[in-house]
Amino acid sequence: MVNAPVRVRFCPSPTGNPHVGLVRTALFNWAFARHHGGTLVFRIEDTDAARDSEDSYNQLLESMRWLGFDWDEGPEVGGPHAPYRQSQRMDIYKDVADRLLAGGYAYHCYCTTEELDARRDAARAAGKPSGYDGHCRELSAEQISAYEAEGRTSIVRFRMPDEALTFTDLVRGELTFQPENVPDYGIVRANGAPLYTLVNPVDDALMEITHVLRGEDLLSSTPRQLALYKALIELGIAKDTPAFGHLPYVMGEGNKKLSKRDPQASLNLYRERGFLPEGLLNYLSLLGWSIAEDRDIFSVEEMVAAFDIKDVNANPARFDLKKCEHINAEHIRKMDVKAFTEACGPWLKAPFAPWAPEAFDAEQFAAIAPHARTRVTVLSDITANVDFLFLDEPATDEASWNKAMKEGSDALLVTARAKLGDAEWNADALKNAILAAGEEHGLKLGKAQAPVRVAVTGRTIGLPLFESLEILGREKTLARIDAALAKLTA
Repeated sequence: MVNAPVRVRFCPSPTGNPHVGLVRTALFNWAFARHHGGTLVFRIEDTDAARDSEDSYNQLLESMRWLGFDWDEGPEVGGPHAPYRQSQRMDIYKDVADRLLAGGYAYHCYCTTEELDARRDAARAAGKPSGYDGHCRELSAEQISAYEAEGRTSIVRFRMPDEALTFTDLVRGELTFQPENVPDYGIVRANGAPLYTLVNPVDDALMEITHVLRGEDLLSSTPRQLALYKALIELGIAKDTPAFGHLPYVMGEGNKKLSKRDPQASLNLYRERGFLPEGLLNYLSLLGWSIAEDRDIFSVEEMVAAFDIKDVNANPARFDLKKCEHINAEHIRKMDVKAFTEACGPWLKAPFAPWAPEAFDAEQFAAIAPHARTRVTVLSDITANVDFLFLDEPATDEASWNKAMKEGSDALLVTARAKLGDAEWNADALKNAILAAGEEHGLKLGKAQAPVRVAVTGRTIGLPLFESLEILGREKTLARIDAALAKLTA
């Protein structure tokens, strides 16, 4: 049972192309908020000046809009906890760090990188945990003065409690972390820049986030955040500790975690190929959750109605591009023809279309669209499926030609041309004409239509042939058969 009001957040960093794993996290947070009538806070974690960019920031916002996610607080929307870009909240983090230091919850650490590495190596050699050993935890004023006299700089470390930390993960159940495995950790760099370990939980606290749903890779940081939350509550900065739920890894090829470097990880790839947002989100929702054991195809609205974080599976989920494509194709088939026709628009003109702009015939495309809708997997498939209508001659590749044009194909085409020339120009009559031509040559329809298909469309597979011939028209169809015959007999 989730007590209202629910407040969740989606807080990506604007570094490069959005990752499908990031989209899955956004989806689960959005669906959770919408299912419970709660609030989705969209926050930008842009404190890494070396990696963050304004282009990536704008791309994030555009991607959220394309996916159909709306947010209740955040960029372009505002809200009571603005600003929602961390780069604009530095004064807040400095104030919190100062209060943590003053309250004894944090301390300055003067250890050099070389000293830390040497002590870690020694700990490993002794078979002990290699995390920070607390060297600067209890420095005297004299020791601090001596370090500063040497010209040493310091980072700020949070003081972890010397006791086990237990919490109930919304996905994984009760988890316990022993103190030796969660040492004191840095929250502010030596140059004064706050680290993720500080800014993320501070923003969650100040924005009153009730549920933190995030990737499994962040699970190890949770005990640190629980301890920090306790300090923030005692300092009057936070009201409560949020509930945490860690979503399963999305795995790629070879059962390795899907990384940004994997080609299938980029959201832009799916947009460029013409995936529908509904199809992609449907598939991504299955990476750790299901609406029912025997059901894979559903709408975003149906997901929102059914989504419960307790139903998320803790086991890693493998990204299967073929299944993603299959689910997208099913969503395309569910589109009405008008919506499908409009959605295909970008792939029917430059730079995708190989035909001249003036060669495109909207009426012909409208006629072929109902047949194309049932054959394409992604919207970009439409270009190759309908190019025979708008090119001066079919884009025939050698492999297709050699596969279809066997011995005797010229004789078959002569017969087919004659019968097509005498036929009424509708799909049923054209089918009967090819069927009759095949019978004269001892061929069934499938074998008889193959040379005709390649002669007219340039491909061995494609949209329904007889409907395609009807839409292409008598003149162009017969002219292309004549051209194929000329090539066969040359």
